[in-house]
Formats: sequence, structure tokens, C-alpha cells
Amino acid sequence: MVADLKNREIKKLLILGGGTAGCLAAAALARQLNPDYYQVTVLDSSYIDGIGVGESVLPSFVSFLHSLGLDEQDFIQKTGASIKLGIQFRNWLGNEDSFFHHLGGLGCDLNGHNFFDCWLKARSGGDLTPLRDYAPAAVMADEQRFDFPSGFPPDSPLSGADHALHVDAGLVCRYLRDFAEQRQVRFIKAHVVRVNRGESGCIESLELNNREIVAADFFIDCSGLRSLLVGEVLNSSFEEWNHFLPCDRAVTMQTPVHDVIPPFSVSTTKQSGWTWRIPLQQRISSGYVFSSKFSSDQQAMRVLRDSVHGEPMQEPHFIPFKNGLREQFWKKNCIALGLAGGFLEPLESTAIHLAIRGLENMLELFPNLEEGQCEWPALAEEYNRRMRVDYEEIRDFILLHYNTTQRTDTEFWRHCQSLPVTDTLASRLELFRARAVLQVSEGRLFKASNWLAVFTGMGVQPRNRNPFLDMTGFDATHLAMQTYRANLKAAVQQLPTYEKFLNTTRAAS
Repeated sequence: MVADLKNREIKKLLILGGGTAGCLAAAALARQLNPDYYQVTVLDSSYIDGIGVGESVLPSFVSFLHSLGLDEQDFIQKTGASIKLGIQFRNWLGNEDSFFHHLGGLGCDLNGHNFFDCWLKARSGGDLTPLRDYAPAAVMADEQRFDFPSGFPPDSPLSGADHALHVDAGLVCRYLRDFAEQRQVRFIKAHVVRVNRGESGCIESLELNNREIVAADFFIDCSGLRSLLVGEVLNSSFEEWNHFLPCDRAVTMQTPVHDVIPPFSVSTTKQSGWTWRIPLQQRISSGYVFSSKFSSDQQAMRVLRDSVHGEPMQEPHFIPFKNGLREQFWKKNCIALGLAGGFLEPLESTAIHLAIRGLENMLELFPNLEEGQCEWPALAEEYNRRMRVDYEEIRDFILLHYNTTQRTDTEFWRHCQSLPVTDTLASRLELFRARAVLQVSEGRLFKASNWLAVFTGMGVQPRNRNPFLDMTGFDATHLAMQTYRANLKAAVQQLPTYEKFLNTTRAAS
């Protein structure tokens, strides 16, 4: 049997695109596939541009690094990444206030009761302690302290903490490319001039501008928003969601670091959209996501320029986009990954997460590349179903911010008041308002703590709360809440300052 495997024809996989999604795919396949049986080639098409805003990621990216067997501290040292404990949302409710969407857990169950129910009960009794004071990541951000959560004891109030990273997309690609090349993944610098298909309509090979013809059994389209293979060649139509999500354009800018950087991103509402601020170790990445119906490029440039400190390090870059997804991510013998499969505005930093989810699903459903077979309908249907569920969940989470804002001071924000609400988001809102019930499915990106952070931050309050808490004495439970909060703050105070953490990490490089 072993001899038969060694003598069989090596199956070829081709990744079109050497941007973030392409390098993620190359690294994942290099880790998963034996080069004796599979040959992986990446076509680094330099004419294909990434969206340029994927510099804030989610904890799934850290988990992805660990799945490759990579050391996170080494990654931070070599790429200049910084820590992300969450996103601070400024003036989204419309009252010049802010709230913090933290990563990781929130509180703990107390005396058999759900923590949020206890928080609501305490609030009704006059305890106005903010919800964020019970979130480990939020307290760490407030105190500007950090250490890797892997070192926290299971019984520590910090054990529920989680974190992500702010990354330089170019350096991430270089790091992952080195990892993949060391495992025999081949990179070609060229672009496609022709796509060849067989009688069945499946893709057989790509002709390049260097006159090379690269054949493969399976293709991964990481060509960015263009979606050259799945979109243009295989005609998977694009389902647009701009009627749900109002922004369709962004302008980006990089500025130098002047002060101590915080361990979180910032999103601030502006006249016709919102700005981001992502603090990397060596620069600040800023951008303005806006609606072209309500702002010209010149106006957007002024808004962004007024929002940053310091002179730009390069010319600002404008990026048009459409929110939505391909009807079929997997069609015939090709899967669209990353922006080639769909795009959602970067309010919650989900682009790289969606590429990783696509990779996870692909590896779980990976077909047996038998000779002569190039379609796997059942596997493709399941892949497409899973990806749609992920995109719809994130769409609803982003829409929640627009749907619940109370800003009405500009034409854009008045327009947001009339945005249609999906049936799934309407159901979530009604359940929560009825009695703080959350619809959270296993395996989804956003957990109860994520929905609670945004619900409460955006002023969405339940009309009723758990009636059972009114039937028993609450004093002991309230004391347990206060004790947890005090223990959490004390534990955070024992951590290194964030500045010391970064300095120590740099010194170790």
C-alpha cells in the first residue's frame, strides 16, 4: 500500500495570489500536506492588490499561528506586530461617549446564575459598575498591562482573557512565505494572461506572462476583489449587501508613532462613516470608511487628515469596495478565499478571520483528487453553506452598530436610521430586549460576551430580566461580583506594563 502511494502521480494545487489570503493558504497547506504526495504552487500576481486594511486581526489569527507550530513571540519580534485587546468605539451611540468591545470572556457564573443576569440585577439596585470592569481584556486595556494568557492559572480571574494582534500585512506575508518555502511550496512571480478550461468547464491550467503554463488539479483563488477565477472565469455571481451596510469606499494613511501605543484599536464615527486607528510598533495605520453617496473623495481626505497626528508616511490610498459575497465560493475545482469570495467592511476586523475560516473548512472538506474528477457537488455545497453562515453572522454584527446608533446629525447617519434589518438580526434584538436572551450558536465567531459588549455599548437594554433572581437573596451574589471585580483588577496590576512587555519582546529579538 505504501509503495502504491509513493508511486502515484503527485497532485498539484495552485494558489492564485501572493497577498495575505494566498500566504495564509500556502502556510496552511505546507503544514498539512505531505510534499511527496502534493505539490503546492503560489502564483504571486503583482498586479493584484489587497484591500490594504487588514492590519487588525482577531484571536483566530493567533490560533492559526499556533496551529502551524509557530511561536507567537517570535512572530511579534520578526513582524513588529502589537497586541490587540479589543476595539474602542467612540461616539457610535451619538452622545460623545465610548464603549469597549473586548476580546475574550466576561465575568463568571455566580451561585448558578448567568453573570449578565446578575449584572442586570445589581444595576437595578443602584450598582452602576460598567460591564467592562468584569472583562479581563478590557481591564488590561484600561490599565495598559499585558502578558500572554497562556501563563494564567485556570483559577485566575484572568483566565478568560483573550487577545489578537495588530499586524503589518506585508511582513505577515513575508513571514508566512518563508515558512511555506521551507516546506517546498513554490512561488512564481508572474501574472495570468489566459485561463484554460477542459470540456467539463473545470480549470486545467493558467498561462503566464513569462510564457510558462502551470497546470493543477485544484485551484485556490486568492486574487482579491477581482476574483479572477471563481468570479470572472467560473461566473459565480456576487450578492451585494450595500443596502444593509452603507459604506462603499475607504481611504488609508500611515503616520509615525509619537506616543506610547495602546493595546487596542479605535473606531470613531465621522460625518459620513467612521475612522480607524490601528497602532503598530513602528507606525499608526489610519483610515476612513465612508459612503460615496454622502461624501466626495476630497471631503473624505480632509476628514482623515484632521483625524491623524503627524505627517503621512506615504500617499493616501483610496479603495472602492462592495459588501457581499459570491453565490458560490467553491465552484468546480476552485475555491475563492479571502476577498475573492466576499468582503465586509472592516469595522470588526474580520477579513483575515474569514480567510482562515475558509481554509479550515477547505481542509476539513478537502476532496480526494482522483484522476478525471474535478467536481465534488456535496462537498462544495456544504462548504458554500458554511461560508454563507459565517458571512451572514458578521454582516448582522456589523449592521447592529448602524441599526442601533442614535446619531442623526448628518444626512449619512439619518440614512442609517432607515437601513433594512435582516430577519436574523431582528430576531436577536427582540429576544435580547424581551429578557436578555442571546442567540449564540456553537462554533460561531461572536460569543455571548461579544454581543453583550455591543448591545450594552449601543444602549440596547432588555425590558425584563431573570425573575428567579428576585426570588432569592441577592446579597451573597452581589458580594461575589464585587470580589471578582476586585480580584480581577489586582491580578491585572501584577502584569507587566504594556510598554515593558513590548520592550522585552523587542530585546529578545
